[in-house]
Amino acid sequence: MQITFLGTSSGVPTRSRNVSSVALRLPQRAELWLFDCGEGTQHQILKSELKVSQLSRIFITHMHGDHIFGLMGLLASCGLAGNVDRVDIYGPPGLNDYLQACSRYSHTHFSYPVKVHAVKPGVIYEDDEFSVTCNQLHHRIPAFGYRIAEKDRVGRFDVEKAKAMEIPPGRIYGQLKRGETVTLSDGRVIHGNELCGPTEIGRKIAYCTDTIYCDTAVELAQDADVLIHEATFAHQDSEMAFQRLHSTTTMAAQTALTAGARRLIMTHFSPRYAPGNVVELKDLLREARAIFPKTEMAHDFMNYEVPRRREKELILAKN
Repeated sequence: MQITFLGTSSGVPTRSRNVSSVALRLPQRAELWLFDCGEGTQHQILKSELKVSQLSRIFITHMHGDHIFGLMGLLASCGLAGNVDRVDIYGPPGLNDYLQACSRYSHTHFSYPVKVHAVKPGVIYEDDEFSVTCNQLHHRIPAFGYRIAEKDRVGRFDVEKAKAMEIPPGRIYGQLKRGETVTLSDGRVIHGNELCGPTEIGRKIAYCTDTIYCDTAVELAQDADVLIHEATFAHQDSEMAFQRLHSTTTMAAQTALTAGARRLIMTHFSPRYAPGNVVELKDLLREARAIFPKTEMAHDFMNYEVPRRREKELILAKN
């Protein structure tokens, strides 16, 4: 699971930062999931190593322009290129009406299926490998945060050990790989977990923007391997943050700390903290790390490989 930040500015783009969009690449299934799609996102994808042909799901947090103005352009380009099979889009009520209006007035017709799912708190997508849940955040308009949870997997199957135990290959190997218990023809009972390595604990990612500090963001980020959280304002501008219902660096850090997240990556920075100003982005990072040391500051085209935890690591972490 690799995260690529395609836009890390808030409200408007700057020379070095585009508006909100984060890509999640799932190499094991050759899929690309997108979280928000601000104006210019398709250009950011073209400048990256991502393959738009792998795009399969888009998750929109809310209907503000800096999070959706790139959506119609991206979908239209995918249709003209003819290299996308199907796209499922998840977002607040009203998203489908917006896309229908864009399509109608621009006379755009997709050459591939596009399905829009209006989300509400709870599980909004699940398959054999992943589940995605959402919950409402606290912003000026309805906004949703997302939690992507990879399901636990049985550890690596030890083929050499199985051969040494004279276990016949074939269907039985498949059962043992899944951790099942098998009775052999000679009467021996073999437990699959005896031939498999430590359980591979599913990775968890939380994406929370736009919002002020709220309990639902903490719930989404609970025990997450990485929390991506907006940090529009510095702590000294907290009054402005409360007025606009955006987070400060300290709110993002407190969310990560309270949730027990392993790492915080801040994004969605106000352009007011450009180099040369009284408060710069480096000051925002310092503020957050004072509360949650494992904090990083995202920049456009930053890649982050989400590490996998094994069962023993998880037990040690909890103790």
